[in-house]
Amino acid sequence: MAAVAAAVLSIPLLLGSAPPVAARKGDPGREAARLSKALVREASAKGAFKYLRKFQQLADSTGGDRVAGSPGHDASAAYVHKLLRKAGYRVSYQKFDFVYTQTQAERLSVLSPAPADVQIRALTYTKSTPVGGITASVAAVPVDADGTTGCEPGDYAAGGFAGKIALIRRGGCSFAAKQEQAAAAGAVGAVIYNNIDAGYGPLSGTLSDPANAKIPTGGISKADGEKLAADAARGPVSISFEIRQFQEPRSTNNVIAETPGGDPAHTVMFGAQLDTVPGSPGINDDGSGSAALLDVALKLAKKEKHPHNKVRFAWWSATESGLVGSDYYVAHLTPAARQDVKLYLHFEMIASPNYGLFVLDGDGSDGANTQTVPDGSAQLERDITQFLGHRRLPYEGTPFVSRFDYAPFVDAGIPSGGTFSGAEAIKTPAQAAEFGGTAGVAFDVNYQTARDTLENINMTALGINSDVIANAVGAYAHDLSSLDTLNTFGSHGSHGSADDSPRDSRGLTG
Repeated sequence: MAAVAAAVLSIPLLLGSAPPVAARKGDPGREAARLSKALVREASAKGAFKYLRKFQQLADSTGGDRVAGSPGHDASAAYVHKLLRKAGYRVSYQKFDFVYTQTQAERLSVLSPAPADVQIRALTYTKSTPVGGITASVAAVPVDADGTTGCEPGDYAAGGFAGKIALIRRGGCSFAAKQEQAAAAGAVGAVIYNNIDAGYGPLSGTLSDPANAKIPTGGISKADGEKLAADAARGPVSISFEIRQFQEPRSTNNVIAETPGGDPAHTVMFGAQLDTVPGSPGINDDGSGSAALLDVALKLAKKEKHPHNKVRFAWWSATESGLVGSDYYVAHLTPAARQDVKLYLHFEMIASPNYGLFVLDGDGSDGANTQTVPDGSAQLERDITQFLGHRRLPYEGTPFVSRFDYAPFVDAGIPSGGTFSGAEAIKTPAQAAEFGGTAGVAFDVNYQTARDTLENINMTALGINSDVIANAVGAYAHDLSSLDTLNTFGSHGSHGSADDSPRDSRGLTG
């Protein structure tokens, strides 16, 4: 299988200029309504599940996962590439280098005053401790009123952190900046604790680049962090701390496909993550988004090869290494090509077993976005929520927090949006009443584990989100006029605050 994948991956990138725009007649709005209706009718959970089954088989036959730079991911990319090329798309691989990481140890034990174990996660690209870890005292960074704890040199009392492990509250700057400041103050390690509750376990995230890493750094929950800080305020706290991570340069590929026709100056993009974490087949995270996107793309190819607008699909690699693939793609767009992309919709974990229906907060009404969301994103949110509202389906907002592959598009000023069905956060009683399922249990108890398999896919959630994708692809393939208007109908009629996305498990901000 690896040999087959390697052979397919040797196909050159097809990143040349687009063919001439096919001449079209007819009303774009009418054609959008026709196409979106047809795609919604044909898109289905059953159709997407067929591709999920293949992703499961590929993971099972290549060691249990589809990690970027591995045979499992290469075979997945080759499979997607083959189907799209056969369907008539202009398909290319976009190759890039990245640093593969695999955590080998993550352990924190309080030795005194009261022995206890604390769950911790290594941040991607962290420095490693020696085998067996290090033992040192905790030095807590005082919490700033402005929410920028640990971001400036003045946050670290002179001599107070030398030879100690800095305990830092999340917020105000990147994780990389926090551990860099701690290292400059003489700390031998950094532990960053979350600044939100919402049932989250230990904080996880990335330093974004191995060059940023200065000291071993891990993340813990808000509750554990506040307890450690309170104990340290009363007297010395000694901990044993081990963070070790294998790192290796590798290459991998994004898969990019676009319709042969359509105006390239009006390109609409849709994407999903194709890679997984080590040890997980990643069938919900994010095989579900990848499979549903593939199902809709193949159905679009049968219905419409020459839409008014260029339709482009992307399956990203190295998301789990810090959104590397999507960041590489956006960074390598020319200014003109970036201007041509009129919108980006991302679909991540859309079949969680204890699901919620979450729509990215394009209008900022929930007040939790940590990225500055581009103009046009509010209209994308409204279009999705109107579609759900017309079906009398409940939904909630979920903030832009640099967590998923929409982040580089948002930073580039491209209107963005998408859906999500929940990860490791705990479903509240109100959400259970709204969406069904079980309160007090994570939206996906299998998140980033070996149990993220076919058996745990929620077909109802997969079907609803597949229809959302189909409706958006059909509409925007022909008509972008809704991005020029904004009304309030359906934008917030049925949603409250989402508890899940604020944890920045893949993003770059602290």
